[in-house]
Amino acid sequence: MNGNLYASFEAQFLAHADEPCLRLPDAEDWSHGELLARVSAAAGALAELGVRAGDRVVVQVAKSPECVALYLGCLKLGAVYVPLNTAYTPREVEYFLADAEPALFVCAEDAQRDWGVPVATLDAAGGGSFADAAASATPRDAVARRAAGDLAAIVYTSGTTGRSKGAMLSHANLASNAATLREAWGWRDDDVLLHALPIFHVHGLFVAMHCVFLTGTSMVFLPGFDAEAFAGHLEESTVTMGVPTFYTRLLALPDFGREACAGMRLFISGSAPLTEQTFHAFEARTGHRILERYGMSETLMNTSNPLDGERVAGTVGFALPGVETRICGADGEVLATGAVGEIEVRGPNVFSGYWRMPEKTAEEFRDDGFFRTGDMGLMDAEARVTIVGRAKDVVISGGYNVYPKEVEDLIEEMPEVAETAVIGVPHPDFGEGVVAVVVPAGGEVGLGAVEDTLRGRLARFKQPKRVVNLDALPRNAMGKVQKNALRERYAALFDEG
Repeated sequence: MNGNLYASFEAQFLAHADEPCLRLPDAEDWSHGELLARVSAAAGALAELGVRAGDRVVVQVAKSPECVALYLGCLKLGAVYVPLNTAYTPREVEYFLADAEPALFVCAEDAQRDWGVPVATLDAAGGGSFADAAASATPRDAVARRAAGDLAAIVYTSGTTGRSKGAMLSHANLASNAATLREAWGWRDDDVLLHALPIFHVHGLFVAMHCVFLTGTSMVFLPGFDAEAFAGHLEESTVTMGVPTFYTRLLALPDFGREACAGMRLFISGSAPLTEQTFHAFEARTGHRILERYGMSETLMNTSNPLDGERVAGTVGFALPGVETRICGADGEVLATGAVGEIEVRGPNVFSGYWRMPEKTAEEFRDDGFFRTGDMGLMDAEARVTIVGRAKDVVISGGYNVYPKEVEDLIEEMPEVAETAVIGVPHPDFGEGVVAVVVPAGGEVGLGAVEDTLRGRLARFKQPKRVVNLDALPRNAMGKVQKNALRERYAALFDEG
């Protein structure tokens, strides 16, 4: 049996060839048959550009149907797909290319330069040298045979040291999680997914699209999230997945309410904590209780509030079928019900390790195979999980991870700054806002000066939204900066306008 995840998708594309798959608001829809043809052409183009099974293909392009075909073409060929956030700067991309050593880098036309690897281009309109190659290539009809444990994708996720790590996801990881979510969220034959997420992130790329591909259903495929446009497409949809920011911005629309959501059966939220205020406000306005779930790049989805049953605000629900969760202390001991500790998970969804980082991989796994997520949480008597914080100082802003040390290192290059601590505090729109607490070397340091320093060196979502000046950073007896104290002190910073 072929362990290639794409083989399961292609079976659905063939079975539903004449039915819509990608519903495109500003272009002609792609049927499942059309998507299959585009995927075969993309796989053929990759092969003619020298990509072979097992090779990495790094992709940093705008969201488009053609990018979807490129992703699936990589799977069909047996290559390893490596998506990059479109906000990453050239300085950041250089690191990823050096680490992944791809056979091909697909980027936007305006990002062309001497990257030291073969390059093809793909723009938001579906044009570029890769599109030209796909149009003239001999389509690849055969699905490459892969073992279930073979790599399907590498997703880079930074660490608190600032060095990005490549989470290695296998065909089996992706396949098991897709099948589990299809059942857990009760995917129906007539479901239509409203898709406004980016597709360089596991949420939009794997969690959302795989549910559609595995069931032969369809999705309204939007280039990005605009609250008014998104609300206008709800009437033709039944399911959507978003980050908390989606829901806060929908609630900001004065006319948004029950009428707009009349045909919807399920709203799902993830990638960042959903506040209880947003949960209750959304229910009051629409009658829908948002289903919150919990996952990460290394594990895909771990837990979910139930489709049928009580969805509790502020919790991420129960372990998904086949996934084990536990709460442990620093020494790995399993803690009692209600005690706060680190969330650990084990299951077929959990990645095999970090690309070319065996020592880091060994640090993050227990001897019995449980992965240490770095998230702090507790489990109640029903085994429902609540996340209370993070063991590491990761900030999640708008659904994207921001790792403080990477930001701190660059700010501390400024001659005006003696030292800095970067933290995340509650933000009404982004979940958490990035704040730089700085100790000036002379006069006060303003936000504009920090923005000037980081521009072009760091993705915009990682950059501080506020800068606070202090005479000294709070430290404990061992000299470690007390970021908890800073987070408490500035918890209401974004409430002040």
